[in-house]
Amino acid sequence: MMQEAMYGYGSGMLMFGLFGFLIFIGLIVLVIWVLKAGSNTGTNSNRKDQPLETLKQRLARGEISEEEYDRLKNKVNE
Repeated sequence: MMQEAMYGYGSGMLMFGLFGFLIFIGLIVLVIWVLKAGSNTGTNSNRKDQPLETLKQRLARGEISEEEYDRLKNKVNE
């Protein structure tokens, strides 16, 4: 009689352990996906546009002239 009770709980514990393991693997995959998605925000096109944005802001604030803006813009695009 004691063995019957143990076998009943044993299979349930095995299923719970398997389910817990699958949840654990799913969480690891989710964390890796989120970290990878966050690292893709600095693509090459964004890095190239950043100097041009800075030049536009400097021109708008009056820190550089239009001639200097054009010269620096051409240099950045080289």
